[in-house]
Amino acid sequence: MPDLVRKTWGAELTSDDVAHFRLWAPDEQAVRLVLADVSHSMRALDSGWFEVSARARVGDRYWFELSDGTRVADPASRAQPEGVSGPSMLVDRSAYQWKASSWRGRPWEEAIISELHVGCFTPEGTFRAAAERLPHLAEAGITAIEIMPVAEFQGERGWGYDGVLPYAPHHAYGTPDDLKALVDAAHGLGMMVLLDVVYNHFGPEGNSLPRYASRFFNGDRPTPWGASIAFEEPAVRRFFIDNALYWLGDFRFDGLRLDATDQIRDTSEPHFLAALAREVQETFADRNVHLVVEDADRRRNLVRRNGDGTIALFTAGWNDDFHHGLHVIATGEDRGFYRPFAARRWQATREAMTDGFASTETIESLSEGEVPPQARVSFLQNHDQIGNRAFGERLVSLARIDQLNVMTAMLMLSPQIPLLFMGEEYGESQPFLFFADYAGELGAAVRGGRQEEAEKFGGMPPGKTAEDLPDPIDPETFAASKLCWERAESAAGRTHLAFMRDLADIRQRHIAPLMRQCNFPSFEVHSARDGIVAVDWSFGGTVLELRANLSAGKAAVPPIRGEPIFGAHNLDGRELPGPSIVAAVRSN
Repeated sequence: MPDLVRKTWGAELTSDDVAHFRLWAPDEQAVRLVLADVSHSMRALDSGWFEVSARARVGDRYWFELSDGTRVADPASRAQPEGVSGPSMLVDRSAYQWKASSWRGRPWEEAIISELHVGCFTPEGTFRAAAERLPHLAEAGITAIEIMPVAEFQGERGWGYDGVLPYAPHHAYGTPDDLKALVDAAHGLGMMVLLDVVYNHFGPEGNSLPRYASRFFNGDRPTPWGASIAFEEPAVRRFFIDNALYWLGDFRFDGLRLDATDQIRDTSEPHFLAALAREVQETFADRNVHLVVEDADRRRNLVRRNGDGTIALFTAGWNDDFHHGLHVIATGEDRGFYRPFAARRWQATREAMTDGFASTETIESLSEGEVPPQARVSFLQNHDQIGNRAFGERLVSLARIDQLNVMTAMLMLSPQIPLLFMGEEYGESQPFLFFADYAGELGAAVRGGRQEEAEKFGGMPPGKTAEDLPDPIDPETFAASKLCWERAESAAGRTHLAFMRDLADIRQRHIAPLMRQCNFPSFEVHSARDGIVAVDWSFGGTVLELRANLSAGKAAVPPIRGEPIFGAHNLDGRELPGPSIVAAVRSN
């Protein structure tokens, strides 16, 4: 145990009544531990580390006290019952009794993901309440949930991407054991659980690291959120790699989704991202653990496969190109992020569905590497694409329903991994808005930035101005973003749920097995006019054929030669009514 403790930030119980505390504070000459109102001197070690062992009990509150008397929370705190401004709490990391103790995960090819925000997923907005709703997702054919960031952030409500204490589950959602119970419940239903983590910046309020560890940051390499994190520093590197191991080990998450990896700058060799991925692979070699990146630089080498098909670094990357192409087709919006796709929407969509990386006049894929379709996570909606809109509209409020249903089938029946946003499985129309819990100048700045952000995601609707924008600081904006579960029980909700369950079943029976048996399928994009997407994927001896007509009228499509698994079974020659879709499989 002592060897493990010396490698770890924060507090660890070393026996029933003793805990070891460790802090990296290179700017300080002296640091004290204030534990249950008793002060203890910490021993200074090499390279800016301080440590001390002291008698302690589970539930004890503690602070680190700097030389000027300032008290700060443990940056590796495992629990913050009073929020970021309160003391840290000592927890027993091994106390939870796991029910699904034999769970080892699922193969990635079986993933059908639902992204959810804990605070908005249920009326209660807690880990325990979310666990009670998981049977609904399992019934819909969902095999994985991806939880938006839960690391402690300022206030009671927020998206989670402004976390400042990356090891502590947000206090408003529940305790660490409550989060473990959520993961445990999912595993009991056969569902994987991925966690969204933010390793590219800290939030603007509640981060005390600059006070005593200025070397944690590099002001010469700014990010959109301020100084970049100095991953060249061994202590900093260890802080985040240990964090990944902590979530995957202590909480038994089945994977992590790393936010905005293009903003993780590192001049070390190996790069931080490579070091993290390899250590995760080595540590959890006996489990199916999946790492996913969001990468605006669109680097193939992050998600490439080795020659034998094994994962080199990361399991998959988010495929924004798939979303952008189909969003422009569905809505006609051509502003902000959608501008590069407006002129080539059809070609970009075909490329995003096959190669996984669309090219436009202003967007090119970086670096090389062989990337199979299962190395891309595709979606029609996610928290960004909905919540950053001016009024948080979902696609069901923006597009024709018949066309949207075809796009949904394209998502579910293509070999790439499908991701839905919470409620999408039953056709939720409730908006998902941007919300935060900041006051004063920071709150005013968040309000002031909403119009600029909305311009990147479709712009302001005609006749609307900044005065009409929902106030992101108002608690009612958060309340308005919660799912309306009554819709799931409505006739329309049940109909859509059955549609999604059918697609999920077809995917698991026909498409997932193809991906498991062939590491690098080839593909053919058939020539077709705008409005038509016609693609064949060849998995060795079996071909998956997809023909989609997204136009309003009947249109010619390349012939289907296989046995249909979804859609019209009696094609009128080589024509499809619009909008409609057919998927089929055939032997080569």
